[in-house]
Amino acid sequence: VQLQASGGGLVQAGDSLRLSCTYSGRTFSHYLMGWFRRAPGKEREFVASISMNGDNPYHVNSVEGRFTVSRDNAENMTYLRMNSLKPEDTAVYYCATGPPGQYEYWGQGTLVTVSS
Repeated sequence: VQLQASGGGLVQAGDSLRLSCTYSGRTFSHYLMGWFRRAPGKEREFVASISMNGDNPYHVNSVEGRFTVSRDNAENMTYLRMNSLKPEDTAVYYCATGPPGQYEYWGQGTLVTVSS
């Protein structure tokens, strides 16, 4: 399984970005697609996930209401729409997939920088 995230960039606080993750290879219906981020000097943290059929989107509290995870199965794409960005959202964002709780496959990160 190969994944590749894209869509990061430099934006101002309050702006929006949409991250994309394309994947290829064999996946399974019970796999989740997840988004994680690693801010400078901090541990990697989970941000959002969605099931392979697009059900059960989940967002951590810190991004709930601002970020939206979605999927396009026809295009093998997963998205993370990020609105009302804050400087504390600055991080390298990664997409990953695997069984729930076991993200085995990771894409390279895409850097999001939010200036104040």
